[in-house]
Amino acid sequence: MPNLNLLRHPDTPCPAIDSLQVELERCAGNSIMLHYRLTGDLTTILLPEPKPAVETDGLWQHTCFELFAAHAGTPAYYEFNFSPSGQWAAYAFENYRQRRPWTLSRPPVLALTQTRNELMLTAKIAVSELPFDGGVDSLQLGLSAVVESMTGGISYWALQHPGERPDFHDRAGFVCLL
Repeated sequence: MPNLNLLRHPDTPCPAIDSLQVELERCAGNSIMLHYRLTGDLTTILLPEPKPAVETDGLWQHTCFELFAAHAGTPAYYEFNFSPSGQWAAYAFENYRQRRPWTLSRPPVLALTQTRNELMLTAKIAVSELPFDGGVDSLQLGLSAVVESMTGGISYWALQHPGERPDFHDRAGFVCLL
């Protein structure tokens, strides 16, 4: 699948970032690999320090990369957060922002590489962690990211911003079909 460009929400400036792209890959063994590539002046971006790869709530409040997945025709969806720290989070929703209990049986596998001007975060998720009856071929995905600057400003990036305010949970933003 080609690189998909994430767009910055117009109300959240971030002049240090040149581009933010995601490449999706279906892997053998029934998994999905996401390659998030952030380019620009990373010296002005606040990146979390490396931490143990454990599930952690609230990652979306700082620099992190996100995946939303839903099956067409149902209100339920899932959210995954991948932090450059190595931490991750996963949530299930029965409807718009209505969380329900859910725990991953296999955590995502994250890898990070970074230079002065490029950060690449790769996340691998087992498709079995997305328990939709329609299978992987009917998944609608929302790809997004939160980028925090050293000055505390936050910019919001997505394939599409359907509303006036950034809202990654808006199903109108789940525009990528796997």
